[in-house]
Amino acid sequence: MRGTCIEDFEVGQVDISRGRTITETDVVTFSWVSGDVNPMHTDAEHSARSPIGQRIAHGALGLSVSTGLSAGLGYLEGTAVAALGIDQWKFLKPILFNDTVRLRATVVSTRATSKPDRGVLVRRMELLNQRGEVVQEGMMTTMVLTRAGVAALEQGSKGSSIEGEKK
Repeated sequence: MRGTCIEDFEVGQVDISRGRTITETDVVTFSWVSGDVNPMHTDAEHSARSPIGQRIAHGALGLSVSTGLSAGLGYLEGTAVAALGIDQWKFLKPILFNDTVRLRATVVSTRATSKPDRGVLVRRMELLNQRGEVVQEGMMTTMVLTRAGVAALEQGSKGSSIEGEKK
């Protein structure tokens, strides 16, 4: 399994994702999928007269891209059980068309749960543009398998489960 178990994360660990350029196609597609057709995202004439002076990406698009960039780090591949929350998310600066963003993920805390197969990982997530400016930030909490949980999952074909079956 490629992913990292909860016991193997270190508080203070920092990981930087690959870059991702936000295109007009991304914004148009997100407008269509989300139904958010605010003219700040979709109308070049309207947004040219705004305080920002141009169209911008949706804040929720930046958040969505953050989750994808997090997945691209690979350390939760196969070990993430569930997203538990996104807290204190702030939209600090606009994401402009053709900005290239990266994610800086910093481990804030790890803890065991009452179930021996899982723990809780809390990370500070910062979405940075190509100028190194933080455009969005917040905390993401994820349930992650322990080593025991991974072992149980790998033995799943033998009748075990991470929940623990009664026989």
